[in-house]
Order: sequence, then C-alpha cells, then structure tokens
Amino acid sequence: MWHKKTLEDLAYFRIRDTIANFCAGEESQQLLMTKLPFTDEERIEELKDLSREWSAILNSKISFSVKSWNPVHHLFKFLRVEGTTLEQEQIFAILQFADSALTAQQAINAASKNLSVKKLLTLSTLLPSGELSAVKEEILRVLDKDGQLKDLPILREIRSSIARLHTEIASTLKKYTGDSALSSVLSSNVPAFRADRQVLAVKANQRARISGIVHEVSASGQTIFIEPDEVVRKNNELIQEEFRLQSETRKIFTELTGKISPFTDFLSSALKTLIKLDQTCAAARWGISNDCTYALSCTEKDGSILPPVLVGARHPLLAEKAVPIDMKFMEEKSVLIITGPNTGGKTVSLKTFALFALLNQTGFPLPAKDGTRLPVFKSLFADIGDEQSIDQSLSTFSAHMKNIAAAVKYADKNSLVLLDELGSGTDPQEGGAIGMAVLDHLIEKKAFVLVTTHHGILKNYGYTNKSCINASVDFDTDTLSPTYRLLMGVPGESHALDIARRSGLGERTVKAAKNYIQSEQADVSTLIKGLTEKYAQLAKLEKEAAVREKLLAEKELKLEQKSLRQKERELELKEREQREAGDFVSQARKKLENLVRTLREGEITREKTLNVKSFLNELTGQVEKEEKKLEEEKLALEKKKEEFEKKLKDSPVRAENGMLISKDNSKHSSSKAAKSGKKKLSNAQALALAKNTYSDEEAQKLTAQANSGFVTKAQSVKKVSLTFEEGCEVLHKATKAKGTLISSTKKGFWSVQLGSIRMELKEKDLELLTPSQNSTTVSIELAEDACGKAKPVFELRLLGMREEEAIKALERQLDLCQIHNFRNFSVIHGKGNGILQQSVQNFLAQYPAVKSFRYAAPEDGGFGKTYVELN
Repeated sequence: MWHKKTLEDLAYFRIRDTIANFCAGEESQQLLMTKLPFTDEERIEELKDLSREWSAILNSKISFSVKSWNPVHHLFKFLRVEGTTLEQEQIFAILQFADSALTAQQAINAASKNLSVKKLLTLSTLLPSGELSAVKEEILRVLDKDGQLKDLPILREIRSSIARLHTEIASTLKKYTGDSALSSVLSSNVPAFRADRQVLAVKANQRARISGIVHEVSASGQTIFIEPDEVVRKNNELIQEEFRLQSETRKIFTELTGKISPFTDFLSSALKTLIKLDQTCAAARWGISNDCTYALSCTEKDGSILPPVLVGARHPLLAEKAVPIDMKFMEEKSVLIITGPNTGGKTVSLKTFALFALLNQTGFPLPAKDGTRLPVFKSLFADIGDEQSIDQSLSTFSAHMKNIAAAVKYADKNSLVLLDELGSGTDPQEGGAIGMAVLDHLIEKKAFVLVTTHHGILKNYGYTNKSCINASVDFDTDTLSPTYRLLMGVPGESHALDIARRSGLGERTVKAAKNYIQSEQADVSTLIKGLTEKYAQLAKLEKEAAVREKLLAEKELKLEQKSLRQKERELELKEREQREAGDFVSQARKKLENLVRTLREGEITREKTLNVKSFLNELTGQVEKEEKKLEEEKLALEKKKEEFEKKLKDSPVRAENGMLISKDNSKHSSSKAAKSGKKKLSNAQALALAKNTYSDEEAQKLTAQANSGFVTKAQSVKKVSLTFEEGCEVLHKATKAKGTLISSTKKGFWSVQLGSIRMELKEKDLELLTPSQNSTTVSIELAEDACGKAKPVFELRLLGMREEEAIKALERQLDLCQIHNFRNFSVIHGKGNGILQQSVQNFLAQYPAVKSFRYAAPEDGGFGKTYVELN
C-alpha cells in the first residue's frame, strides 16, 4: 500500500522521473513514469539483475545502450484492421522500432561472449528476430534508412514527367524574367507560388503588359501575381501528375501495410521486451552517473532473514553535498530511535532509508556502497513534517495523531513506519507517554519502525526495550555545528542551549535557561556524553580488531597457498619417480621377453615360462597401482585448490611482495604437474585458433552493426579496412568537428572541409567515420542583417501559425533562399493533428527549387521538423 502524499514527501517521484529521462524510447519513458514500487521480491531481483548486467556492458569497451525509436504502440490497432493504410512517418516509426530491437539483441549476443549477461541474453531471445527482420526487410524495399521514399520504377516515371513539366514551366517563365524589355514590368525576376501554381510578380501599373490569370494582389496593392496563359496549361498537367504521384504512393503504402499486418502480434510482443530492456538500461545509466550499487536481499537462500544495512548511503537530491551515512541494524531489532540536535540530519536519515527501500523495490540502483542490504516492504506509513490544516480544523498535534492512528491500525510485519518528531506538538510528558504506547503497539505487530524525537523518555525507552536500538546524529561541540553523521547505538543530545547561543540568544538568557534544568537532567546529559565517548572508543577498537582479523585471514590464506605449492612440488617429484619407474619396467620387460625368447630356443619348460610371465604381470600391476594412487592425490590437490580459489574470490588478499593474490594469480602459479594434465591441441586445431578471419555472413553482420552505430571487438576489423580517400567523412580528434576530405596536399596531410572552413590537417589527427556516424548539422536562426534587408533563416519556425499563414512564410523563405543562393535550412512545424505537417510536405514536394526534404532524427525533433535541401 503506497500513499501518493508519502511518496511525494520522500521525493520518490522526482528520482523515478529523473531515471525515466535516461530511457531511449518515448514509450519506455512514459511507462516508467507511472511505475510504483513492487512487492514481489522475485520480480524486484529480476529487474536488478538485468540492470546489473547492463552496468557491466556500459562499463566495458562495448559500452552499448538501446537506440531511440518513435512511439509505435498506437499503430498496432490500425494494423489489425484490414485495408488500413499507414502514413510514411508511421511506417518509418515501425522501421526504427524493428531496427532498435534487432540492434539490442545483436549487441547483447556480442557482449555475452566476453561478459556474464545471462539474464539479458535470456530476455533478448524473446525478441522475434525472424519476424522483425522480415518487417524491416519489407519496409526497406520502399523506404530508405532515413525514412524517405525510394525511387521506385513506377514513381520514377511519374517524377520524371513532373520534372519535365517543371523544366518547361521554368523555361516559359524565364522568357519573361530574362526579357530585358520586361524588367520594368516585373517586381521580381524570381517566380513565386500562389495557390500551388507558379506565377509572376507584376507591377500593378503594368498589368496589361502580361496576359494571364490574376491569382493574388499584394497587401500594398503594388504587386499583382499573374499566371501567364502559356503556363496555365502546363501547370494543369503538373497538378494532374502530382495527383497521380500521390495516388501511386498511397497504393504502395497500402500494399506495404498489408504485408506488415500479419506481424502485428510479434511487434506487440517485441515492444514489451524492448521497453523492459530500455528501462533497465536507463536505471543502469543513472546508477553509473551517480556511483550507485545494487542492494542485496535480506532473505538468504536457506530462508533466514538478515537485518537491513545501509553503507555510505547518500541522498540523491543532495548530490555532492550529501554526507554518507551508515545504518547497521542488529537481529531482532525492528525499531530505530534517532535523537540529536535540530538541523542535524535526523529527518534526512529517516527519509534516506525509506527512499532507498522504495527505489530498491522498483529495481533501481542506490547511491551507496557495496554491502547495502534491504528487505521488501509491502506497505509504508509516514508521519513527516507539519500538516496543520485550518480548513479541516486540524492542529499540528491532531494532524500527527491522524497519521499515527492509521499506522497503528493498518501496519503489519511487512510494513515500514516513519515517525518524525514522535510525541511533539503537545505536553512533553503526555507526548512521551503516547509515543511509547504507539511503539509498544507497532512492536507487537512486528512492523519495522524509524523514529526521530527530542524526548528524553524515548531515549530511555530505546535502552530498556529489546526490540529497539538508539542512534544519534553527531554534533561537533567545538564548532557548535552538526556533522550530519549517524552514530548507531548511542542516543544524542538536543544541544538546544548551544544552538540557541550560536543563533544569537543572549548569554544571560542562556544561563537562566541552564538554571531551570534540573540536576537529574544534567546527570543524563553527562551520561550521554560518556556513552558517546565510549562508543567512539569501541568503534576504534572494532576497527583495529577488523584490521587484525583481516591480516590474520591473509596469513592463513598465504600459509594455505604455501602448503598447496609444497604439495604440488611433492607431486612433481613423485611423478618424475613414477616416470622413471615406468621406464625401468618397460626396459625390464623387454629384457625379460628377450630372455624368454632365448630360453625357448634352448631347453625350457612351460612352468618356467609361466613364472617369468607372472613376474612381469606382477611388476606391471605394482606400477599401475602407484600411478592410480598418484592420480588420486592429484585429484585431491585440485579439489583443495578449487576451495582455496573460492576463498580468494570471496576475500582477496595481498602477498608479501604487494601483489594481489586472486583466483587468476592462483591459476598462473600452478606447477608443471597441473599443466601436464591439460589437453593438448592438434596442429589443425591450433592453426584454426590462430586464424582471425570471418565468413561472408559474419562480415555482413558486422557491417550491419557498424551502420547501426554499435561497435564490437569484431567490428574493429571492419574499421581497419577504411582508408583515407577524397570524399570520406572524418572527425577532427582535437575539436570533435566533422568534415570531408577534399584532397591530399602532401604525404600525411589532407585538405579538409570543416563546415564553411577549409583547413590543412595531419592525417594522424583525423579519424575516419562510417556513414552511420554522420549526424545532422545543428542549425541556428539568423536575424535580418544590419541594413534591414530580409534574409533567409537556417531554421524556419511555423509553430502557432495557421496553414495559409505558414505556407506564405515558407514561400517567402524559399524565395529568399533563391535570391541569396541559400541551399539548406530546416522547418519546425510540430506534429499536432498533422495538418500543418502535411501542408509543408506537399508544398515542398511541388516546389521546383527543392532538391530533397526529410524528417529530422527522433532526438532532433522527429516528425515535428523537416530538413530542406535546395538545388
């Protein structure tokens, strides 16, 4: 049971949403922002295991994460309707999704060869790679990798006709614009567009000079836009051809949608798997950026329950300001009572524990150190802060009691209860009594409780009740300021008088306050100070004991290792002796066989021959017995070595020479006896292992992975094959700027075009890029020049405009681009209902000066932005 207000108070939603921003897919991000902590421990551990394995991949040389894709879930309902036609951008979104899923699967498969990622590998096998590949293949027959429609034969013929008509129209209009006799008639020698038709801008007082249809008059009335009679027929033909192109395009998309539809269920299943991969990858990326670890479970394999532990816990909202705290509970202790001065960090400690429990149960890593261990809670009750309400007639104390009553009523053994400033807001004696009664009831219910208080009676309660443990926030008496460290096992003082003096309260007033404190209270303060000092001494002794214990364990391991090496040397000697004995038996057998052969040639009886053979068999049997005994000793030694390696894995130590004794070192220190037991490879096997070649199929896979932006160890072979040639895309290592090789100026030097600048650079300072590494140039918007003359902009923003208003702005931009010889710009039209988006696309499609246009990448605006390239 999770109360929304409590989760807000603990900043759970803020941290969860921050992690969601690390997702690659918009759908993953939105779903993660709706997640709440789980109560199923098996599911929690599964999510943490997946995230752990992602961390291993992200920290490795592979360093791969999920590729972004546009939302596709809403398209599945259309795919299930027969005869549906998806739009170009919708089909492209499915292509992106299929490519992202396949790339993730390939990356995990590649990582599994060097890393232990069994959970991720198992999950990735749920992706229907065959069906996803089939969908991707079908779409790529129609669209290119950027989502643009390919130049198919049927479309090529129509486009050729459209291009011819554009040329004829342009040629006809050029007769007017190029005629010097008409220069005084035209307002501009650049044709304009009105109502999707090319027209001439004619001065109003020269209207009679050009015969044609008037389409529009400028706002000033000084310019009339006329379509000459000669152009009318050609423009009509052009409109017909463009309509034919749209019809054929729609037909192609209808057929393609029909081919994708049978794979709808596979796409839906793959989406669920990819979202799970993306969300766990996002958690891992956030964990790496915040130096996190994954909490261990309090439930052991044998069913036993271990107490919770926080090691070096840092509240994520405090970032670098956070002071790491340790919370180490003991068995059968279910109530932690934290005391100490105001602003000392009591409430932060309480909130940190609760927040970590919630994050852990969502499968997220925690900003803490290894060794952190947390249980799984099924409900959370909290009374934090002042919830005084005037409109509900609730005082501070009443508001506290309302929250506490809910905890007392509904909490159970699987509940976490947070009680901040228990017993405050009323008479101290009565408040303390209520606090102890509440704790009695919660202990009876076996709930896990964290309490902060200033009441001295509750400090005493923490000592006298076997289910409680006291803790305090440390206070520096020299500087009269808190250190924000948590001391387990020792109650704290409020230091109210010290803080009051530091805050400016007069010395006379402070002394008067001291006089009001009873001597018994002073005795308690002295006792607490003494306990704090004892605790510090005990902590020092425990630390020294831990160091001694570690040194002793290291010595024991070193002795054990030394003993193993001694036994290995003994085995070597025995093996050598055994080999010598085997050689002796072999030679003796040959001699005796020769002797028997000689005797047979002479006078020899059958009985003598049998005695000789019996002697030989007995001698051979003894040797075999010794060999078997030696083999048993070797097996026993190997078993001891495995046990020793397991110990080293659990607690690595350093040898006398300073080197770290680990499992790998133990293996390298094996004697010749151990090495002699290894299986030898044949010459053919050794030759096969020495080769580092790839089949054609593997080379194609490596190329596909390189084009998707993912580089593995194998793909480095593909990169080596790239050579510096004119026209290649390169990256300048020092400035991280991308450019194009123009020509080789001399050996080791190249002329490189970096944006608008051409430079001569050394070849060693450049890095070749594959086509997939080229990213879209970031464009900026330029204002009008100092002379006030209109100029085209790099980025045309149409957001908030009506369709007609937006098309006019686009027209003006295109006209200005023609005048100023401007070749590239982008249009931000947004998504919305798609009306403005489609209008912009249609207008660009029929504009003669437009060479090409395409949607932006998902991370740069996606379907809400269009890149335009002019002739």
